[in-house]
Amino acid sequence: MWLDLSTGVNPWPWPIPADLPGVVWQRLPSRADEEALIAAAREAYAVPAGAEVVAAAGTQSLIQWLPQLASAGPVAVVEPTYNEHALAWRMAGHEVIARAGLEDLPEAVRHAVVVNPNNPDGRVIFRAALARAAARLRERGGWLIVDEAFADIEPEISAVGLCVDLPVVVLRSFGKFYGLAGLRLGFAIAHKDIAQRVALALGPWPCSGPALTIGIAALRDHEWAHGTRDALQHQACELDAVLAAAGFRMVGGTGLFRLAQRADASKVHASLATQHIWCRRFEWADDLLRFGLPSHKHDLDRLAGALASFK
Repeated sequence: MWLDLSTGVNPWPWPIPADLPGVVWQRLPSRADEEALIAAAREAYAVPAGAEVVAAAGTQSLIQWLPQLASAGPVAVVEPTYNEHALAWRMAGHEVIARAGLEDLPEAVRHAVVVNPNNPDGRVIFRAALARAAARLRERGGWLIVDEAFADIEPEISAVGLCVDLPVVVLRSFGKFYGLAGLRLGFAIAHKDIAQRVALALGPWPCSGPALTIGIAALRDHEWAHGTRDALQHQACELDAVLAAAGFRMVGGTGLFRLAQRADASKVHASLATQHIWCRRFEWADDLLRFGLPSHKHDLDRLAGALASFK
């Protein structure tokens, strides 16, 4: 059986109740259902008054839509990062300019995209730097997109507070931290003018009834979220120890994935694959591998055993 460590999804999902009411499958979601989900997300993500929340069937759909809704002009994407951002903007006809950071954005750039914390290295750009970039883009009639797919582990880094006065769009992924990627639920947080454009593009019933019901309950479960943050950080440390013992140098990551460096990483990746263990490799760096968290001790031991020959 394959051990899939290629994702950054929480291996210990929020427990879905076994007694979901049948009506959530049988009728279209009501406006009251959507409003309850938005209220739960507003509280969970500490969204300030003056910013609006839009729910969607996963942040990927929002990543696809935002370039279609943004004004014309080049976009700077802070790379290396999640490939779908640059692809979506390019497909929408925008010139994509790769940047190492948000400082000194070229004059031609109208919009910018940053994943924060970044995938795959976990780099964090702090709020002051995000605010400076957003202020520059506001003068150019553009937006700053901040993808916070992995920010649930460190909620204090969130840029949601900037959405009130600046053209900042924050994306929050439900599936990664709550371990329910298949539910397809995500959020855009922005000033009401931008949020309304996104909501109109998504149309009615952007999320399924089961997604609304489960999302409301999970986002309100603050005790589970607090305990899960601690458990994920502990498991990340356990994974670091296994990788370090195999000769890897830890160079980044979040509580949901680790980025490890070793000169022969491509060889290690191939060897693990022959043992039915799958991790993430990168075409742009043959000395890096990204590992998601094993869900059980025996999986961690299995990884350690597979890496034993590389010590």
